[in-house]
Amino acid sequence: MIKEINNGHVRTDYSKGITTIEFYHPQSNALPGKLLEELAHTIHAAANDNDTKVIVLRSDGDRTFCSGAFFDELKSLKNLDESKRFFMGFANLINTMRKCPKFIIGRIQGRCVGGGVGLASAVDYAIATDAAEIKLSELSIGIGPFVIGPAVERKIGAAAFSNIAIDATKWRNADWAKRKGLYAEVHTSVENMDESIKRLADSLSHFNPDAMREMKNMFWKGCENWDELLYYRAGISAKLILGEEAQMALERLREKVS
Repeated sequence: MIKEINNGHVRTDYSKGITTIEFYHPQSNALPGKLLEELAHTIHAAANDNDTKVIVLRSDGDRTFCSGAFFDELKSLKNLDESKRFFMGFANLINTMRKCPKFIIGRIQGRCVGGGVGLASAVDYAIATDAAEIKLSELSIGIGPFVIGPAVERKIGAAAFSNIAIDATKWRNADWAKRKGLYAEVHTSVENMDESIKRLADSLSHFNPDAMREMKNMFWKGCENWDELLYYRAGISAKLILGEEAQMALERLREKVS
């Protein structure tokens, strides 16, 4: 099943206990608000599907897993309500992944920027290629990684998180991300990555779903306040993105890519 959204799509495929969810946007797999909403809805549906034992989250294409927030939409935000609604899209998606009782395997085939790093952090087991560099670019556009921060910090630790959040223009390679715990595996080819994902997903599809649900609850212990925390953090981002510094940064970025 495929749903077209804002020139992109969310595609769902099911086979033998494995639900694969794919997202795509022509601008480096960026995430507009409607795509964020549909992605959260699709993961929620798979979470409540009794036939689904494990979820694989992937994006289309081979260069970028996810470039984060859709800059055209960020630039178009006019007031605090619109802005808060946009950033709550990331908050709702991360919380949906956190609450999902099924393990989510992330297929990270390329670069992750900003919210894309948050997405890679929110999966339960990330398998990547050596092309999967990461960068938290939020500070460079006048805001900060407030909404995705708890997910990233949970996965790689406070020190590594603060390092990449402060040095917002520097890429970290996939080996760095693996050493810090973001990626469970890094492969030298897409074929090897996909073989490893298939092996793990097939194994998990035969395991006790009750045991996996309890394990996921255990792994995410201490995050029960994220509904309130991410709502609060979305408010910080929403206010900052409307400020003069952020608007000037977005305009410079728009001119650079146009």
